[in-house]
Amino acid sequence: MLVLDENIPEDQRQLLREWRIRFRVIGVDLGRSGTADENLIPLFRKLSGPTFFSLDKLFSRPLWLDSRYCLVWLDIRRGEVALFMKRFLRHREFNTKSKRMGKIARVHPDGIHFWTTGERKQYFLDWKS
Repeated sequence: MLVLDENIPEDQRQLLREWRIRFRVIGVDLGRSGTADENLIPLFRKLSGPTFFSLDKLFSRPLWLDSRYCLVWLDIRRGEVALFMKRFLRHREFNTKSKRMGKIARVHPDGIHFWTTGERKQYFLDWKS
């Protein structure tokens, strides 16, 4: 299940719909609008393997690593959200739910920095990897 933070712009959500990428939105389909970020973590633990996308840097905290979900900080311009979500979901290291679980990723124009459960170091993949 793909979950979008309420800070993802509507025009970007529409692009995802046009590309037939299914998702749910915080404050619309799940949870309540305005829910504090830290209060979303218990919700993610109850869902079936969500991958959560946000423009909020707070979701890049390695402290929030958990094998039951994936958190993705989109460190990009707001008008590029859909494009970089699609790139991330097609990347060979993240193209299935099982590959994404237990990871926290920072997606940016140069590539993907990520942490994974059980390891203390940060990894980097460029878009060509």
